[in-house]
Amino acid sequence: MTDTLTIGLVSISDRASSGVYQDAGLPALQEWFTQALISPWQSITRLIPDEQQLIETTLIELADQKKCHLILTTGGTGPALRDVTPEATLAVAHKILPGFGEQMRAVSLRYVPTAILSRQTGVTRGQSLILNLPGQPKAIKETLDGIFAAVPYCIDLIGGPYIETNPDIIKAFRPKSAQKAK
Repeated sequence: MTDTLTIGLVSISDRASSGVYQDAGLPALQEWFTQALISPWQSITRLIPDEQQLIETTLIELADQKKCHLILTTGGTGPALRDVTPEATLAVAHKILPGFGEQMRAVSLRYVPTAILSRQTGVTRGQSLILNLPGQPKAIKETLDGIFAAVPYCIDLIGGPYIETNPDIIKAFRPKSAQKAK
């Protein structure tokens, strides 16, 4: 097993993927992880349209072939007709982790009342944790700040590398029995 965390970052947007405007989700994710992680990490990025079959294929590729430990999607989680990210995520899931979606909405409700429209979810597929994040950079940061403390231990439990975080940005939580000796 490698000690390097592999993160799949998937921005889902019809307009950004067709070049109508520049994607802001992928740079926001890269910036957050650059600040938050102490452990070695690498990312694999994808910018794709809101097409359920393509989202499913991309998630399967990142989990099964690329062996990403963590896969984050951004965009496509609202009630609009083209928003199908949660459906695609659930279609490829092996286990559903409803606490992630509940917490993401709770975090967003601190900022906007429309967070109740979000359908974000968290699942595992094999040894990959897949989380659906909002699409806006500010909301991505707020959400990661609110949920990421639980992610390293989840990655431990599904067989991924031990992730250490910058405690000035986010402090990973693990039970004492799961912490590495310093």
